[in-house]
Amino acid sequence: MSNYGYTKKVDYDFQTATEKTREELGKEGFGILTEIDVKATLKKKLDKDVEDYVILGACNPPFAARGLEIEQELGLLLPCNVIVYKKEEEIFVSALKPTIAMSFIGNEQMREIANTIEGKLKTAIDKV
Repeated sequence: MSNYGYTKKVDYDFQTATEKTREELGKEGFGILTEIDVKATLKKKLDKDVEDYVILGACNPPFAARGLEIEQELGLLLPCNVIVYKKEEEIFVSALKPTIAMSFIGNEQMREIANTIEGKLKTAIDKV
């Protein structure tokens, strides 16, 4: 596990874990803007077989709008990436910690938003 992500091992199959992750993110006010099926993409582009892996681009619109008002280039760090993946028959859900991703901005208002969003992401992941 990394120090830049918040990760939880879950007791679901990959498909169920992905669906529950979407559901719990929704309960915390996140919509899914993008979804990348890494397994399918690597197979198609490189003919490489990898384990199940999906990247969900999650966005909480009120906080994104507020953040963009404060820091217009915040879009470089959006949306929040949440991953669901299989590793050696175990399924994990993980999110990039906004407090780490935004730490170099040096703006106290952004730090407050990052703390709030990180709490919401952790809550969603904990409920998966």
